[in-house]
Amino acid sequence: MMPARSHSDRNAGASTRESSLACAAGLALALVLTLAGPWISRAEAVDSWKYDQTMMKPFWRSKTMYGESVLPVRPADGHELSLPLLFTPEKIIAVSSSSGDKIYKAGRDYAFTAGVAALTIPKGSAIPLIDPARLTVKPGTQQFALTRRDGSGEVMYGGKLEWQDMQVVVTYTHAADAWKGSTPAFAGAQLPRTMARLQARKPLHVVLLGDSISVGCNASKLIGLPPFQPAYGELFIESLRQAYGTDIAFENRSVSGQTASWGASVVKDMVLAKPDLMIIAFGMNDAAGGASGPAFSAATKAQIDGVRAALPETEFILVASFPGNGEWTLMDVTRFPVYRDELAKLCGPGIALADVTSLWNDMLKVKSHRDVTGNGVNHPNDFGHRLYAQVLSALLIK
Repeated sequence: MMPARSHSDRNAGASTRESSLACAAGLALALVLTLAGPWISRAEAVDSWKYDQTMMKPFWRSKTMYGESVLPVRPADGHELSLPLLFTPEKIIAVSSSSGDKIYKAGRDYAFTAGVAALTIPKGSAIPLIDPARLTVKPGTQQFALTRRDGSGEVMYGGKLEWQDMQVVVTYTHAADAWKGSTPAFAGAQLPRTMARLQARKPLHVVLLGDSISVGCNASKLIGLPPFQPAYGELFIESLRQAYGTDIAFENRSVSGQTASWGASVVKDMVLAKPDLMIIAFGMNDAAGGASGPAFSAATKAQIDGVRAALPETEFILVASFPGNGEWTLMDVTRFPVYRDELAKLCGPGIALADVTSLWNDMLKVKSHRDVTGNGVNHPNDFGHRLYAQVLSALLIK
């Protein structure tokens, strides 16, 4: 994701360190640790992240919210802090740092009131409260110019886990069927060849083509720090493997800083990859660059048509991106619903929509962008990557 220029030296074989550098140049689970322990410092940390299918169950189908991220900003009036949650908790299971190396105690560090969808941080809590001034920096003092619309300075950029380190994660139970926002529908009828292969446990080849969100920028695994959660592409593929017990080959051809028009320029490479299922995920850089809805649609259609001309049986999932931080002057968040609607028009036999846009916008009716951001501007954090994967999984797993 690039505010002023593009970067294209990310490739599918890059190491974790190389990938992290690519994300930085392109603007680049606490749950498991919480439940399993023991707690370790970052200096002692090793990649101990384990896939957990219960954690990957779409949150709107579950009575447990796993690792919902919130950023505790110190109130200006000096009162105790109330952090909005997506649901009204029945029981708080765990509150921890996003890395999982600190567990916070009920009563001392946090509390909740029955019937209130919020976590309260009392005075004297060990949970660090972030000074709001920390989230804005002086112009010209960081790698990218991320000017705020209100003219107060620039959005603080986090190339690694700077934002996630300020966030805490909350796991709690809540009433069933509490989510009233957008949810994706099962798309088995739209993707019959993919479903047939999964149900017959035949090998499936999936190719992901997108921007730095799809590369996995700001996912903790790519950064190489706890809790080492993979990005949404890997999570989605592992969900399918666990659900169907079949062999799935996964290629991530995404490149940081790119747009749908670039995707149209690499169709020949996609044809050579011979995917059974192709996931196309652009929009963030298109929005920052001011691409119109029709232009975004035409570039996406060119990708589909180009692959189908050579591989008529390939099926597609089109990902409608989460909206970036509208506080940044170059981020016009009104474009994301337009892009989503254009993608929806392209859907039909063999083409399904993964509507992250609608779910995310419904989430932002309760939460703030800073609660779920990975870099402050246009990448999700680990919680956001799980939401992406849950939306995709819901299309193919009943």
